[in-house]
Amino acid sequence: MPTAIAVTSADLVLPAPDRHTPAAAVLPPPEQVDLECSLAHTAGLLERHGHLVVVVPPWLAPAAARRLRTVRAILESDRIALLDIDLPPLGTALLVRQLRQLSVFDFSPGVLASAARLLSHYIYAGALLGSVAKLDRVPVGLKAHAKSWSPSAQFAVLANPAPHLVKLGGPGAGHGAHGGGGLPPGPEFATHLTFARGQLASDWVASELAPAWRVQGVMENPLPADSPAWWATPKLVEFAAAIPDPALLHQLVASVRREECRWCGFELIGDRCGFCAAPLTAPPPGQQGQHGAAAADPYSRSRS
Repeated sequence: MPTAIAVTSADLVLPAPDRHTPAAAVLPPPEQVDLECSLAHTAGLLERHGHLVVVVPPWLAPAAARRLRTVRAILESDRIALLDIDLPPLGTALLVRQLRQLSVFDFSPGVLASAARLLSHYIYAGALLGSVAKLDRVPVGLKAHAKSWSPSAQFAVLANPAPHLVKLGGPGAGHGAHGGGGLPPGPEFATHLTFARGQLASDWVASELAPAWRVQGVMENPLPADSPAWWATPKLVEFAAAIPDPALLHQLVASVRREECRWCGFELIGDRCGFCAAPLTAPPPGQQGQHGAAAADPYSRSRS
């Protein structure tokens, strides 16, 4: 059985794009099940799958995060990876689906867990917002704050891979890391776009953003329950574009140099172990020539 991918809420599980993609396990929060049930559920997943990779969003309630750590400690299991990937809710759901797609390949559990950070850099996650007055996830200038009080104001906001904010429907200026007006900068590789509607009546994502980003497909899904809080307004349409092809995802992950975690022994890619979170330490002086590029760029690809 492939490594199990788990989430902390059912709305982070998007429909499988094909019959080969496994479902994700949903770990119920403490208010729904007691500790004994959580232990039994997790132990059963480990027995069936061998290893468990849990995507833990930063907005998760502290009690739920403590439950996950408690279960791992009581089971004394080094086969549970808790991944703290900071993406908006819909982007998180897309990352979870990509991990589910990759779980059927022959990647070791350590490579699969550490691949999450790599894949997150290729997810373009944002939202169309009716207000940015309370938004603190992306830099918002004073002019955008002032214009946000207009009843007809709309803003296109990109949170990942780099922050970008554009006021739509008028002479707005771009704010954030890249600046400039128009649309948020899109991916330069093939993607599918997923969007979810909140309390904002707009077809802008499907009719304008999708063609401008030249996506290969568009799909609508229900809005995750935590999206209004993440974006600080219920007046939104959340969107995320990501690589949909499992073969391309496999090629991307397989092309990255693999290392061995010096703490727990798992394979990893990048600069941090997915299971114990230990950083990749610098190689001994005699090996600097061989691994120096990997230290400078944690996702440098092997040229062999």
